[in-house]
Amino acid sequence: MPKKLLQTIKPVLKTVFTLGLVLVLALGQADGALAARSGGRIGGGSFRAPSSRTYAPPGGGYGGGYGGGYGYAPYPGGGGFGFPFLLPFWGIGGGFSGLFGILIFFAIANFLLQAFRRVSSGEAGEDVGYSSNPTVTVSRLQVGLLAQARDLQPELNHIAETADTNSPAGRAEVLQEASLALLRHPEYWVYAGAGTQQAKLNAAESQFNRLALAERSKFTEETLSNVNNQLKAARTQDALPGADEIDNPTRLITEGPGEYIIVTLLAATLGKVELPAVNSADDLRQALRQIGSLPAEQLLAIEVLWTPQAEGDTLTSDDLFAEYPDLKLV
Repeated sequence: MPKKLLQTIKPVLKTVFTLGLVLVLALGQADGALAARSGGRIGGGSFRAPSSRTYAPPGGGYGGGYGGGYGYAPYPGGGGFGFPFLLPFWGIGGGFSGLFGILIFFAIANFLLQAFRRVSSGEAGEDVGYSSNPTVTVSRLQVGLLAQARDLQPELNHIAETADTNSPAGRAEVLQEASLALLRHPEYWVYAGAGTQQAKLNAAESQFNRLALAERSKFTEETLSNVNNQLKAARTQDALPGADEIDNPTRLITEGPGEYIIVTLLAATLGKVELPAVNSADDLRQALRQIGSLPAEQLLAIEVLWTPQAEGDTLTSDDLFAEYPDLKLV
């Protein structure tokens, strides 16, 4: 009886053992894939409204003399072309002098009226801060390179470790240096994608954050980051292990042309900016030059993200197609 029972249970035990082995191996591979999702990040900026600028010609401004006249101040400490200047022409028997003064008065009044209309309507140009809620462009440019571009990751690491992300000039330099690093490796370009979205200032921050969070969520851990001059780096022993460091004899991933590096550039800028649609290497070159040359005074916020960041990590073609389906061959 025990022998018959053993013969009956043996196939079941074999099936259970096989299923258990498959699960262990599958989970082991899943851990390896997760371990290869280290990422780097450089970012900073603010979506505060630009300060409103008042028109003040050289040597003048809002007059400070008796009567509070507006406009130019032809005399040191004078009150500008205002009522004090015109009163001498309005004496008894004003004649030609009175007429001349009135014409000047109406010319200045018309100038001020037009200036106030431009300020209130925003027609003077959003780029100089006349509008309290200007248009903001959120641009995203992504580049997929073959992992043989090994020099790129140390370059991005160096930018992260030395960048001043707390000033407009520093953030503009980050974009410029990251764009240059990509432009130096055209032989490794494989995939790319670009896009822009416009929104008013009061809605642009949430749009920018949504795009940044979508990219950051693709990392298991940000192993190196510099955000608003807060530099953080995972210790070597705490950093995610590379795929080649995982003890998994069934792993089929090997270093080769199937591995990639993905770099994402995000920028929020005042005014309207249009990146070209990227369908070729020439389009990508133009887009990189354009986003890398954005002036500091227009930049509100930036994010530069790349994966993998930790040494030894890999990003396979399966990972790339799953996480970055919008990228095109260039």
